[in-house]
Parts: sequence; structure tokens; C-alpha cells
Amino acid sequence: EHAQIGFSRPEEGTLVLSLSGSWRSSDPLPPPDSFENQLHSESMTRRVSIGSSGLTAWDSALMTFLIKIKDLCAAQGVELDLEGLPEGAQRLLKLAAAVPERTGARKEAVNVPFVERVGTSAIEAGQSSIKTITFLGEATRALWAMVRGKAQFLRSDLVLYIEECSAQALPIVSLISFLVGLIIGFVGAVQLEMFGAQIYVANLVGVAMVRSLAAIMTGIIMAGRTGASYAAQLGTMQVNEEIDALITLGISPMEFLVLPRMMALMIMMPLLILYADLLLGILGGALVGITIFGITPMEYFQQTKIAIPLRHVWIGVLQGWVFGILVAVAGCLRGMQCGRSAWEVGAATTSAVVTSIVWIITSCAIMTVIFQQLGI
Repeated sequence: EHAQIGFSRPEEGTLVLSLSGSWRSSDPLPPPDSFENQLHSESMTRRVSIGSSGLTAWDSALMTFLIKIKDLCAAQGVELDLEGLPEGAQRLLKLAAAVPERTGARKEAVNVPFVERVGTSAIEAGQSSIKTITFLGEATRALWAMVRGKAQFLRSDLVLYIEECSAQALPIVSLISFLVGLIIGFVGAVQLEMFGAQIYVANLVGVAMVRSLAAIMTGIIMAGRTGASYAAQLGTMQVNEEIDALITLGISPMEFLVLPRMMALMIMMPLLILYADLLLGILGGALVGITIFGITPMEYFQQTKIAIPLRHVWIGVLQGWVFGILVAVAGCLRGMQCGRSAWEVGAATTSAVVTSIVWIITSCAIMTVIFQQLGI
């Protein structure tokens, strides 16, 4: 039986509030408005008595309702009799009223004007841009220190990061590149077959994979795999105050932590792009063309060779190298900006992936326009 309330006036100036049914948070509860209406319906109400003989079960929902009733009676100057309540409920109400509510403790809804919200967002964006530019400057200084042979980092760390973003990344890069090449080959061949030109699926897959798609897909994979890992590692170091310890020891965190991670992606991304281009992206399209549309292997690979001049390969490698830098910078930037809690580590990891993908797509669009204007 759901919670119910009843009202009666056994004598003038007295209102009896009867509670019955189950008063649990999971059950629908009557609103206090009905009591407020009864309280105002008679101007001479001086005393309110609560009865609970029909009450079958209750929890904190009953306490919340009773506190609202108590506040309404106090506001109207009406005496409230709680003797009819269960003993446990009476003790809880006395305990709740033992310590007054601290001023300012309750969260108040603040309606921030639209102009203020826009201004705050603009200020935060400006501060974020300044931090990003500062980080890029410090990363450039670390690279220059490495060129001069003065950077402080462990060569063994560089080898470890190279392994993490190369050999350990090959399975996922292989799978995604092969499937993307296969999908493009199938979709393109279906359309080209209507014109009897299915042989040109080799051109479509080859140019698309070598020039852009292999670099984009590999960059996004590395953003979710390696960039997020960098942000989580550096963020955890911030939480554990390991970066503060390095600064205390006079060791630059940019050189010791960020530089080897950036170098690993800068070195290995072009090689991953070539691997995704030549071995898997083109093979995925070849599988569709050869097995479904009757193109011989020799015809397919000969057509691919004709369709892909060397400049397309270098454009794809260049884009992959740029994407590697962006992923490393985004991951390390968010990790170094991480706060001092576990929640901040998760937020930094998420932000690193989102930032990496946005930067990859934006830079790809910019480079595409530049290459188009240059005629390459």
C-alpha cells in the first residue's frame, strides 16, 4: 500500500494529520502541498497533531516529509505534536534539529547571465591557449637540448617507448588498416562496377590509403592507445607528486618525461604509416578486387603501381609524422596539466584523446588545402 495522508479536525483549532501505508523512497509519496492547503484553509489552526497508526513501513522519505511539515508549522507559528510518531522517527527528528544548519552550506542555484558565461569561456580558452603555447615552447627547448646532447633523460626509456608505440601497436594498426582498405575497396568497386571500371578500385584504395586514410586512421589509433597512456602516466605522476620530486632534484620534467615520449612517436609514426599503407591497406582492397570482382592479382598490383606516384607516399608519411607529434604533445600536455585527484587523471586522459583527434582532423584539413594549392 502506497503512502497516504488524511486530515481531520476533532476540535476547533486542532488539525490531525494521519499517516498510513508505506513511506519509502522507492514508493510514490504525497506532496506537502496538500498539508499546506489544509493549514491555510482554517485561519484559527493553532495545533497540528500527527498520527501514524496506519503506518506500515518508513525510511528517510518519511523524515524528509516530516521536516517539511515542521518547517511549515514553524513558519505559521503553529504548535506541532509529534507524540503519535514511531519512537525511532521522533529520535531522528530530534537529532536532525540538534545542530542548526550552517549558513551558506546549502547549495543555491545561481543563474549566470549569458554574457558572463561567454566571457568566462573566452577567458578559459585564452588561458588554455597560453598554457599550450608555453608547453610547446618548453618542448622545443627540450628538443634543442637533445640536439646539443645536453638533455637529461634515460636512453633506456626512449627504447621502451619506441617499443610500446611500434611493435606493440602493430596488431591494432594491422587490423584497422586492413579492414578500412577492405571496406573502401568493396564500396568503391560496387560503384565502379556499374560502369565496368572495377579495375580502378586499385586506384581508389591505393591513393586514399597512401595519401590520407592510413595516416588518419593510424593517428587516431595512436591517440586512443598511446596518447591516452601518456596522459594517464604523467597524470598519475602528478597525483603521486613524482614530478614535484624531479623538480626538487633539479631535473627537468620536460626533458626526463616528455622528450622521450615525443621522440618515440616522431620516430615510429612514419614507419607505422608505411606499414599500414603498403602491407595492409592495399592488401585489404586487393582481397575484395581479386576474390569478388574477378581482377587478377597481377592486374590489381600493376594498376596500384601506376596510380600511386612516389609523392603520394611522401605526403602520407609527412602527415603521419605531424600526427605523431600532435598525439605526443596532446597526451603529454594534458598529463602535465592534470590535477591532484584520481578524477583529474581520468579527465586528463579523456581530454588527451579528444584533443589529439581534433588536432589530427584539423591539421589534415589544413595540409590537404596546402597540398592542393601547391599542386601536389
